[in-house]
Amino acid sequence: MAFAESFNRPIPGAVATAGVDERATFIKKTYAHLGGAIALFVLFEYLFLQTEIAQSWTRWALSGWNWLLVLGMFMVAGWVGEKWAQSDTSRGVQYLGLAVYIAAETIIFAPILYLIAYVADSPHVIGNAAIITLIVFAGLTATVLLTRKDFSFLRGALSVGAMVAMGVIVASILFGFALGTIFAALMVALAAGYILYYTSRVLAYYRPTQYVAAALALFSAVGLLFWYILQLVWSLSGE
Repeated sequence: MAFAESFNRPIPGAVATAGVDERATFIKKTYAHLGGAIALFVLFEYLFLQTEIAQSWTRWALSGWNWLLVLGMFMVAGWVGEKWAQSDTSRGVQYLGLAVYIAAETIIFAPILYLIAYVADSPHVIGNAAIITLIVFAGLTATVLLTRKDFSFLRGALSVGAMVAMGVIVASILFGFALGTIFAALMVALAAGYILYYTSRVLAYYRPTQYVAAALALFSAVGLLFWYILQLVWSLSGE
């Protein structure tokens, strides 16, 4: 069965309707850019955490209701980055959008990574969480590639889950209660659903020239997965 035929209704011009060589090139470019985005995130995060700004940023971000502002800024930056990455007019704008999103991820991850690495003195937690994240991501990606199933039907459930999760997060900030291990585990499941959803959409609904936007979509899902696996591993480690 042809790959394009395994999806319900790929849009005209999407990679699922392209030839075998074009699909293979698109997939290679998408995952190469994803790997590059992850590498840049690691580099930016490492460099940022070496500065004195990291401590000040962590203290400010986690004070009072400031985390709501951080989340708001991250959402705006993410929206801008996504729109630019989907630009049809300039490859440079696409890369700028991806760079903006990587920078936003670097800033929002800094507080929790600083706490784990320097306050709790448990840098191994970060390494363990990263390894688990990569294994889970690889398994979910293989599921889509091997089964050739269209997981776009998850969109409604994922949207509802994301809205509920955001409501709980905002409530926890406003009323000062901890989200706990169960919430982190549920969010890992939500992130896994997003990886299945985005991977199938990337292969069926993106045009062959949209590999930067495709990489950004996958990077956002990997970031969400890593965020909650990090919290889960930290919580279960008892540190």
